[in-house]
Amino acid sequence: MQIHGFNKLTLLDYPGHLAATIFLGGCNMRCPFCHNASLVTKLSTQPVIPTEEVLAILAKRKNILEGVCITGGEPTLYSDLPDLIKEIKALGLRVKLDTNGTNPSMLKSLTADKLIDYIAMDIKNSRENYSVTAGVQNLSLLPIEESVAFLLASSLDYEFRSTIVKEYHTMEDILSIGAWIKGAKAYYLQSYKDSDDVITPGLNSHSKETLSDFVRLLTPFINQVSIRGVD
Repeated sequence: MQIHGFNKLTLLDYPGHLAATIFLGGCNMRCPFCHNASLVTKLSTQPVIPTEEVLAILAKRKNILEGVCITGGEPTLYSDLPDLIKEIKALGLRVKLDTNGTNPSMLKSLTADKLIDYIAMDIKNSRENYSVTAGVQNLSLLPIEESVAFLLASSLDYEFRSTIVKEYHTMEDILSIGAWIKGAKAYYLQSYKDSDDVITPGLNSHSKETLSDFVRLLTPFINQVSIRGVD
């Protein structure tokens, strides 16, 4: 298990819970707007934090924390992810998993084994523009569609979310996504923010007004639609 980052305390990464965040490296996508680019394209240069060290800190703080968010990169690339989660759950902590949905079999297995309390799945774009937005040529949507269908039918707490970028997301894309994930429990539009650690710097966010228009377009499909990352 390659842990490349650890945040001991966050109020943002696990909605409604005081949590820690574990960052795993490596990803099977190359989204131009990825804000953890160093964990995707420069993995060999990133320091590794021993798993035992992270678990020891969590054990010391288990009476303060309510949960742990596991993010990346793409955590489901690791076959030993369930083992890490079991150790976290043994401490009495809840677990939230961030994923791009390309490993539906692991999502189903983790859910069946009651190892996951909350899943946040990224929807990169409409089906029509998914491949270019994910930065992968000829990307197969089959596993992603399987993950979407699984969550829509699941009683598990989950959310879908999209980082919205002016260069990649149009009104037509938003309508297409809404029809795709119709009936979802929650969908969050995350306003893109440029930084020094994105794969393709120089991209732009939509205006707050446009994002609000997108929310109105989505409300016939999804009851809970909100914007994140806008002051």
